[in-house]
Amino acid sequence: MDPILAGIITTLAVILIIAIVTIVVARSALTDTDSEHRAAVLSAVAEILRAVRGKK
Repeated sequence: MDPILAGIITTLAVILIIAIVTIVVARSALTDTDSEHRAAVLSAVAEILRAVRGKK
């Protein structure tokens, strides 16, 4: 397999996995959350995802 093609496929797979994990975590975090706490929950989820991706 061509190394460039393998790199592109790997990159796309990682992006897809991160997107799916983001949706699952946000949905599970917001399932039984009161409306007044949703902003804090979403901020915490965003902070965790930034840490996973390595950005501040």
